[in-house]
Amino acid sequence: MSHHLFLLSPSDTPLYNLTHHSSKPIANVSSPLSSNLPNWSTSAFAGTLTALSGASSSAHQTSSGTVRMGGGQDRHVIQMIANASLDVIEDLMKTQSTMLLKSVDKFNEWTVSAFITPGNMKFVLLHEGKNDDGIKAFFTDVWELYVKTMLNPFHTAHTPIRSTVFDARVRASAKKHL
Repeated sequence: MSHHLFLLSPSDTPLYNLTHHSSKPIANVSSPLSSNLPNWSTSAFAGTLTALSGASSSAHQTSSGTVRMGGGQDRHVIQMIANASLDVIEDLMKTQSTMLLKSVDKFNEWTVSAFITPGNMKFVLLHEGKNDDGIKAFFTDVWELYVKTMLNPFHTAHTPIRSTVFDARVRASAKKHL
C-alpha cells in the first residue's frame, strides 16, 4: 500500500512531498474503469486507463502474502489528484473548524485526507485503505516536525523543506503509523 504526502503553503506552493510504500498487505483491487468495458474497447485506451485506474499496480509475493506496491500510479496522476482535491479542502476549511479533515475526496482507490494548521498550511495525504487513527497520529507527528522546522532560525517560512533530518523523521513516522 502506498501513501503520498504533500505539504502546501497557504498559497498552495508545494514545500515538501513524500511517497511511502507500506508493507501492510491489502486486498487486490481490480481496475474500476476497465472492469466494466469489453476487452476489445480497452486495448485502444490501455495507457490512459492504466494511468487513471491503477490497473498496473505491481504485486510482490512475500511470506505473508501478496503486497501491492505503488498503486501503479504515475507521479503526475498522483499530483493531479492532490491538486484537484484542493478546492474541496478549501471549501471545507470555510465551513469546518477542525484541523483534521478525514476523507475529503476520493479518486478510484485513492482517498484524500487533509490536515490544516492554524497558519493555513495544508498537509494532503493520498492513501489506499482506511486507517483513521494511524493517519491522525501521522498528521500530528508531521505537524510537530513542521513546527520545529519553522522554529529553526536558518529556515525561511513558506520555502521548500530540504532538511534531511525532517525527511528522515517524517519517513519514520510514516513507517510507524501508516
